[in-house]
Amino acid sequence: LKTGFLKWKPDYDSAATEYGKAAVAFKNAKQFDQAREACLREAEAHENNKALFHAAKAYEQAGMMLKEMQRLPEAVQLIEKASMMYLENGTPDTAAIALERAGKLIENVSPEKAVQLYQQAASVFENEERLRQALEMLGKASRLLVRGRRLDEAALSLQKEKSIYKEIENYPTCYKKTIAQVLVHLHRNDYVAAERCVRESYSIPGFNGSEDCAALEQLLEGYDQQDQDQVSEVCNLPLFKYMDNDYAKLGLTLVVPGGGIKKKSPNSAQDKARGPATVGSHADEEEDEYSGGLC
Repeated sequence: LKTGFLKWKPDYDSAATEYGKAAVAFKNAKQFDQAREACLREAEAHENNKALFHAAKAYEQAGMMLKEMQRLPEAVQLIEKASMMYLENGTPDTAAIALERAGKLIENVSPEKAVQLYQQAASVFENEERLRQALEMLGKASRLLVRGRRLDEAALSLQKEKSIYKEIENYPTCYKKTIAQVLVHLHRNDYVAAERCVRESYSIPGFNGSEDCAALEQLLEGYDQQDQDQVSEVCNLPLFKYMDNDYAKLGLTLVVPGGGIKKKSPNSAQDKARGPATVGSHADEEEDEYSGGLC
């Protein structure tokens, strides 16, 4: 990098190569802080040489050194910077992969940041018309939103997934996304949105008449009638239990408002057989139970 009377310009290309070698040597020696510093200097040399792709790679490597040092937020910052450079360089696929990698790093530490990174990666893939990869990223974001009980955002994310699945004509997965949507809406106590979601899905080929449709209609009926037993019965179907864990948990923890009506106990038939006197006394007991008002 030094200049002199016979060397007017620094040789950034050679400097970057040497810093790269130094970074590898430090990494092998488990000296991650020095490796990070060497990577950053390599990135700077590549930037000065207008080699954006290689500079981005070096920033990404510096991020991975920070990961080894358990400094995850800083690692993610550098990887994000690398992804911006990849985009600037005209390699969006590499940018999206870098964003996904950053999301995986930070997922357990800061799910909110991971959601943001996955959504950014999904946008990049979608712009490149790589819809399957975009769906994979959106799916990760939706599950994290559900896990974090950010249900309003989860409902929007699932709707986005469903519309792309419909676009690529993957109809069976649309049915599964409808189930996930309905569970999210019911956990939001928004029965109207859940019902509208099912009604709109009738336009998806094959939905009407599918077991998914029948199960959802049964679920909504039970929820509407405050029948906890019916709701629990539907949510325990294999169709619900073998969904992604986060959605299966929504089904298993779904409680209807008002406590739910329990199924008639077997004793009710015996009460009928005992005759009017017994039934009358039973009615008196019920009346007595609420004589002071519900409160």
